[in-house]
Amino acid sequence: MAEQHTRPDADTRQSERAQASAAHTADRAPTPDEEADAQRGADGLPADEKARVAEHYQEMAERGAHQEGEGKIE
Repeated sequence: MAEQHTRPDADTRQSERAQASAAHTADRAPTPDEEADAQRGADGLPADEKARVAEHYQEMAERGAHQEGEGKIE
């Protein structure tokens, strides 16, 4: 079945403009644990976890450097 394209009417456009300019807020406040994690960031990771993340980063950088085919970045 072919997809039918439509044009939004004036009411739709007005509603979209109102939503786009409305204040956006979170649905809830962060929990104390979430707040602490955000403040701590990567510096709060245990040493073994930092090493694992660094190793994974290096592995992905190597894969990217040797990528062949359609996904190759030049």
